[in-house]
Amino acid sequence: MPLIAPHNLLTKPTWGLQGLPYICNMQVDHELVSHLAHLSKLNVAPEKMDKLVADMQDLVVFVEQLNGLDTSGTSPLMHMGDAVNVLRADKREGSISREKALSNAPDTDGVFFKVPKVINK
Repeated sequence: MPLIAPHNLLTKPTWGLQGLPYICNMQVDHELVSHLAHLSKLNVAPEKMDKLVADMQDLVVFVEQLNGLDTSGTSPLMHMGDAVNVLRADKREGSISREKALSNAPDTDGVFFKVPKVINK
């Protein structure tokens, strides 16, 4: 599958917005990475900045190549699987008696569990 050259990406419409052209030509530089690091509260060592800029630019180029793929005739997905609402049906099943439930409790009054007071008024 051939990829569209980067200069053609500027005029290719996106799949969801047929009326709007794709005009993103993002360039990752030291200023952008420093700003993103600040927003993310990350400390990037100065000696690692060049590698990080190059890696992020590679990611942008990859996404731009994905935007160049022909997706006409492909409907967008809301979910990756075909399963819809895989919840079990609510049904009443067996339960244990009050006496059995209270038998392992550290403290009861015979009807309810007794717990330490946690709210003082």
